[in-house]
Amino acid sequence: MDTRNNLKRAAAFGAASALIVIAQLSAPALAGPREQARRIHDRIAGVPPTDTVLTQMAADISGGNPRNAAETAMNHPAFYSVVLKNFVTPWTNREQTVFAPLNDYTATVIGMVRDDVPFNTALSDDILYTSNAGGLPAYSQVNNDHYEQAEIRGVSLQSTLVRTTQSSLLGIPPAATAGLMTTRAASQSFFIDGTNRAMFRFTLMNHLCRDLEQVQDTSRPPDRIRQDVSRSPGGDSRIFLNNCIGCHSGMDPLAQAFAYYDYDETQSRLVYTGGTPNAKYFINADNFKPGFITPSDAWENYWRKGPNVLLGWDVSAPGAGTGAKSMGQELASSDAFARCQVEKVFKAVCFRAPVNTADRNEITRITGVFRGANYRMKQVFAETAVYCMGS
Repeated sequence: MDTRNNLKRAAAFGAASALIVIAQLSAPALAGPREQARRIHDRIAGVPPTDTVLTQMAADISGGNPRNAAETAMNHPAFYSVVLKNFVTPWTNREQTVFAPLNDYTATVIGMVRDDVPFNTALSDDILYTSNAGGLPAYSQVNNDHYEQAEIRGVSLQSTLVRTTQSSLLGIPPAATAGLMTTRAASQSFFIDGTNRAMFRFTLMNHLCRDLEQVQDTSRPPDRIRQDVSRSPGGDSRIFLNNCIGCHSGMDPLAQAFAYYDYDETQSRLVYTGGTPNAKYFINADNFKPGFITPSDAWENYWRKGPNVLLGWDVSAPGAGTGAKSMGQELASSDAFARCQVEKVFKAVCFRAPVNTADRNEITRITGVFRGANYRMKQVFAETAVYCMGS
C-alpha cells in the first residue's frame, strides 16, 4: 500500500513539476529586459543584436522606454534590405510572391519608411527612390536593371537610397503621378493588358486589406459599369444582378481614374495619354452597348454610401475627382487604409494574425497612434514589436 501511495505521490509531483515548467516557459512576463530586447531585435531586424546594441536596448526597456529599444533595432541595415524588402515585395506583383527582384515600388516604400515620409501619401505623391551606389546602371523607364543590380551587389538600402520624383524619371506630368500606383513595377504588373481594373483590385488588397468579394454591394447604382460587362452572363441576368453588379458598381467608377494609363509591352514602359482614354476602356463594347462609355478620368466613390461606409471615408474629402492622384488620396485617407498598414505590420512582426480581442484592440490603438504620428510607419513597427515582445 505504501509503495502504491508513494508512486501516486511521485506521479502527482512529476505532473505538477511539468506544469510549472510549461507555465514558466509560456509566461512572457518572466522574460527579463535583455531577453525582451533580443526578441524585439529579432522581430524587427531579423538578426540577433550585437552585445553593445543589446545592452543599450535592455537599458531602454529597464528604464520604461521599450519603444526606444525598438527604434534602435530599426537602425540595423537588415531591417531595410531584408525585412522591409520581404514585407513589401508581395504587393508589387500579381502572384503576391516575396521571391521577386527589388524594384522601384519596393525601394520607394523602403525609402519612405526610412525617411518618415507620411505613408498616407503613398498612393498620390510624386515620389520615387533610387540608389546612389556607384557602378549601378541608371534608372530606366524600360527595365529594372538599376534595382536588380543593386540587389545582386548587396547594396545597402539603408544608406544609398535617395529620394527623387517620378515625373523626372518616368516622363509623365507631376499631376499624373500617383505614388506607388504609378511606379514602373506596379504599372508592369497591374496596368498591363486587361482593363486597368487589376490596378484597382490589387491596390485595394495591398493598401485597404480588402479583396473585391469583401466590398461587394449590390445596392449601388450600375450606371458607371462599362460596356464590357455582360448584363446577362450565360443568358441569366440574375448572375449580373446578384453578383457582378456587387463589385463593378463600385469598382468601375473608381477605376475610371486610370483611364489615361497603360503599360506598353512593346516599349516596356508606362504610357500616359492625358486627355484620351486608353483603348482598353472600350474593349468588348458589344457585350452591352447601352453600358457606360468612358469619356475621361473623372472618378466617383459610390461606396461612400451603403455598407462600405464602414471603410471610414474621410468626411472632409469630396468623394469624387479626376485622375489617379486624387483617387489615391481618397483611398489613403480612409480608416481602412490606416488600419490595413497596422494589420500587415502586426503579421510581419508578431509572426501571426491577430487571434483575440486583446490583439484586435491593440491594432485599433496602434492605428490611432499611426494617424496621430503623421502616418509614420516606424512608429507602427515599434508599437507592434513592444506589444509582441513577450510572445
